[in-house]
Amino acid sequence: MLHEQIKEQVKEAMLAKDPVKVTTLRSIVAACMNELVAKKRKPQEVLSDEEVLDVIRRSVKQRKDSIDQFTKGGRPDLADGEIAELRVLEVYLPTMMSLEEIRTVAQAKKLEMGEVDKSKMGQFMGAVMKDLKGKADGADVMTVIEEMFQ
Repeated sequence: MLHEQIKEQVKEAMLAKDPVKVTTLRSIVAACMNELVAKKRKPQEVLSDEEVLDVIRRSVKQRKDSIDQFTKGGRPDLADGEIAELRVLEVYLPTMMSLEEIRTVAQAKKLEMGEVDKSKMGQFMGAVMKDLKGKADGADVMTVIEEMFQ
């Protein structure tokens, strides 16, 4: 189980005296605990791997937003810290699909749905995202779909 694996890696990072990894992994363990509480489950329980990946994806998104904000705000020192944490988190995520792979899936979905005009772009985006959940970055999917409707 990924949840237990991350808990063990916190200990390993502490022994290795890797403060960035310790802080990042502890934040994930805490976020998993919060997820358990939010789902009205006992804190001793363990999240499924998919649930842990959802927690990690949210953390990655938060880190990316922070990096963007710190960069725009002229604080590269703070952005560097977020980048280091992001690198630790990305190890746990599955490899994302390339733009070409996304394009192939989107074109297949477009054939399946029939003629899709620009007014139904949101519905089309939702359908493609449902097929690619966890396999592709939302921004990449949006880029491909916008290209298709130009």
